[in-house]
Amino acid sequence: PSIIYTLPLGQGAPWIDHQSSTGFQRVKRGWVWNQFFVLEEYMGSDPQYVGKLHTDLDKGENVVKYTLSGEGAGSIFTIDQTTGDIHALRSLDREEKPYYTLRAQAVDIKTNRPLEPESEFLIKVQDINDNEPKFLEGPYTASVPEMSPVGTYVTQVTATDADDPTYGNSARVVYSILHGQPYFSVDAKTGIIRTALPNMDREVKEHYQVLIQAKDMGGQLGGLAGTTTVNITLSDVNDNPPRFSKSECPLVPESSAVGSAVGRIKAHDLDIGKNAEVEYTIVPGDGGAIFDITTNEHNQEGIIILKRPLDYETKKAYTFKVDASNAHLDPRFQSFGAFRDTATVKINVLDVDEPPVFNKPSYVMDVYEDTPAGTIIGAVTAQDLDASSSPVRYSIDWKSDLDSYFDIDPVGGTISTNELLDRESIAQHNISIVATKLILTSRVGITVHVLDINEFPPELASPYETFVCENVIQTFSAKDQDLPPAGQQFSFKSPKEDMKINKNFTVRDFGSKYNTAGILTKRSGFRRRLQEIYFLPVVIEDNGYPPKSSTGTLTIRVCGCESDGSLLSCSAEAIFLPVGLSTGALIAILLCIIILDNHKGENCYSDIRDNVIHYDDEGGGEEDTHAFDMGTLRNPKVVKENLYRRDVKPELKRGPRPPVSQDSADIRDFINQRLKEHDTDSSAPPYDSLATYAYEGNGSKAESLSSIDSLTMDLEEDYDYLSDWGPRFRTLAGIFGEHDGSDRFTD
Repeated sequence: PSIIYTLPLGQGAPWIDHQSSTGFQRVKRGWVWNQFFVLEEYMGSDPQYVGKLHTDLDKGENVVKYTLSGEGAGSIFTIDQTTGDIHALRSLDREEKPYYTLRAQAVDIKTNRPLEPESEFLIKVQDINDNEPKFLEGPYTASVPEMSPVGTYVTQVTATDADDPTYGNSARVVYSILHGQPYFSVDAKTGIIRTALPNMDREVKEHYQVLIQAKDMGGQLGGLAGTTTVNITLSDVNDNPPRFSKSECPLVPESSAVGSAVGRIKAHDLDIGKNAEVEYTIVPGDGGAIFDITTNEHNQEGIIILKRPLDYETKKAYTFKVDASNAHLDPRFQSFGAFRDTATVKINVLDVDEPPVFNKPSYVMDVYEDTPAGTIIGAVTAQDLDASSSPVRYSIDWKSDLDSYFDIDPVGGTISTNELLDRESIAQHNISIVATKLILTSRVGITVHVLDINEFPPELASPYETFVCENVIQTFSAKDQDLPPAGQQFSFKSPKEDMKINKNFTVRDFGSKYNTAGILTKRSGFRRRLQEIYFLPVVIEDNGYPPKSSTGTLTIRVCGCESDGSLLSCSAEAIFLPVGLSTGALIAILLCIIILDNHKGENCYSDIRDNVIHYDDEGGGEEDTHAFDMGTLRNPKVVKENLYRRDVKPELKRGPRPPVSQDSADIRDFINQRLKEHDTDSSAPPYDSLATYAYEGNGSKAESLSSIDSLTMDLEEDYDYLSDWGPRFRTLAGIFGEHDGSDRFTD
């Protein structure tokens, strides 16, 4: 036995032979299939018949019961348990669910025992053309360059149909253009939109709206349709040159600042974006040196810039040409013509009131000092360059001339002195002159140089104090407060009256080339003990006009000098020879000299240094009593009897010097005796030493060599008997302490 699936009539059910118990007979019944069909969108009042289930075991005796299970069983589909008829309880939509899978079962109505195995079958929803084509991405936006050729691709549109594309023509879509002709066309199968007219110009029409239709059933009558909108824009290409609408004639004040904008000009370009960018240039000619032009990036205007100052009185108008061209050219359209335009610009200069103008940027004037007040030293001139030619008045800025040295004529501009000028006080004056026209003013600076006149005599450059040792004593120079125009030149000489009476010194002029003079001695043998200080007048004269002269005084001091002329001492206490030295000190000096003569020079000095404190500094003079104990060289008797101040020259009256004994036999005996004692002294150190002798006894005929006693001596005494001892005295003086640099030493 088997279940027979019977299709409802009208759905192509054929005749099928069926073998029964009575033999073969022809029975009209349903086709045996494993699926049923149900029309979608059924709108009838009764449930829609789907098909029938039947088994051969069903003899019509009501012993077989049919059951249905699976998708939609009981809710969408129902079955007559007795007859096996299946019905759809509601309208179905294929686009919602195209088919349902169910299972059928035949059982014994009494025992509920399956009579056959469960069988599965499909109920397919049969499609009808109930969906129109739809554009899922609409509305569309597209662009195409202007001036594009016919057939240029613009965009593509696509419509979809929800109906079954495998059943009939319900889903076969055809495209057509409802609005937008004759500019564009659409391909019926692919939906590609293309241009249909040549040289569409954006500047004429930029935006287009095209309506596209998609129709199913292959576009046949009765088919469903859907539409969409395509917004098409023509993009710009540089197919238009810039064009000036008119020439410009701005009015520019002559006081306009350099670098300021004095005019604007614009060339209009029908293109947009970078295709409308304009470059401006000034054609070489009248205005190229005075004006410049730049482009305003925001509005593509040409801005005229002032490069140099304007002057109405010099030039009242400028005329020049300006070129405008595109910065980005399209070679496809350059053949249309010149992609540039030229405009004529005329700039009229507007006259404005300006302050007076001086004929010089600054002035320099010279005036001699001591010029009488009211003397004119120069003049300034300022003019009103405007057409009005207003009068100009002059004045001195009081801030630049606080002391009112100068005055100015307010009409003529002449400058005069207001008081006497002094170059030595102020050598240069800087004043400011104000020129006024109505309420407008201008200023100019004046530098006044005060010229020197010869009003000061020359004088010694410094208070000279020199010393005399040999013929030429010293050179000296002079100075002058005046300011010479070509260098100072001085001459030096002694006064006429002094040249006759002065037998000691004279002045030698070394010439104007050197501007110095020298002091020469007229004699030799100057002695400090006779006269220590001399005064020499000098007449100094300059080369000014009129010449000025003055007399200066030179101070000349007689000093002790070396044989080569170098200065030793000029101090008062060192002038006189210390002839009052005691006999004991003299013996000590002679003893040291003998030691120096009997020993090698280096060894003697080495030994002496081992036993004598030596000072490298000069000390504080005779009053530096802490530097070295000079007691061993002093005669106690003389010290007690002759206590004088050492910082001043004694004012004692000098007398004749007692004679000095020339017999030195006792001195030689004394020295030989003492030498023998020292040579045989076993306690003496192993090296040479210096023995000093401070006192020789009260019976010395030479008495003391002290400089104190020498005050009573005759100043004209001959001291040549000590000249051979001079170098040795200097050596001893360096050892024992005080030495004035001459062949003498003190105490």
